[in-house]
Amino acid sequence: AAAQLVQGKPLSYNNLLDADAALTGVRLLGEQAGCVIIKHSNPCGAATGADLGEAWTKALACDPTSAFGGIVAFNRELDADLAETLTKRFLEVIVAPAVSAAARAVLSAKPNLRVLVAEQPATAALSIRAIDGGWLVQQADDMANREEDFQVVTRRQPSAAEMLDLRFAWSMVKLVRSNAIVYARDGATLGIGAGQMSRVDSARIAALKAEDAGLSLRGAAMASDAFFPFADGIETAAERGIGAVIQPGGSMRDEEVIAACDAHDIAMVLTGRRHFRH
Repeated sequence: AAAQLVQGKPLSYNNLLDADAALTGVRLLGEQAGCVIIKHSNPCGAATGADLGEAWTKALACDPTSAFGGIVAFNRELDADLAETLTKRFLEVIVAPAVSAAARAVLSAKPNLRVLVAEQPATAALSIRAIDGGWLVQQADDMANREEDFQVVTRRQPSAAEMLDLRFAWSMVKLVRSNAIVYARDGATLGIGAGQMSRVDSARIAALKAEDAGLSLRGAAMASDAFFPFADGIETAAERGIGAVIQPGGSMRDEEVIAACDAHDIAMVLTGRRHFRH
């Protein structure tokens, strides 16, 4: 995508990968003011808000420790007030569609901070990866996030507020390396579990992250990037008071997973397709 480095050292290979992930994330947030914080290609916080300042505060609250040295993207022009706030933390890269002159003046106090002006990219048609001796090419993960495509499979229907949280969580779990779990509420991630070899461990880590940040999961939504092979992930979520779950479905034990949700009065919807980022 067309981008301009307006401050700081040249972007490294890893900077570019993380900036791309951050830009993809804010595109998924839609029209509302949004912020995504990326660390090692995974989000450690994402949120929408009435303005960028609120979005930043909510995103940072998810995992302030991991945000150290992170890459932050916004979907609106960066102003001087938010720039002043950002200079108080160590960040590698800030990405925004525009940066005001006053904001640039504030950010110039940290000359090593990379500031990138870039519009949100269009959805890529293909996903291309190098392997030893060749390339893997497949259609990019461009699944629509539409309520009409979701299937409610539990006795309890999600409320309107829960459905908003589910759609937000489903958008953000797409960014997370599998096995991926995201807890979210009110347009903000609360806990993110990434890259674990078992799904229940990702659920536990995401809950631990929320607890470490002092964030309650009661009534929050849970997104899983692929199906639950067992009901243990649901039990982990239920212990924290999760109210609704979104996942692809397709496990041999789907009925056990649905029964666990019903036992805890958790609403669950199936998408029929997985994200499963590798």
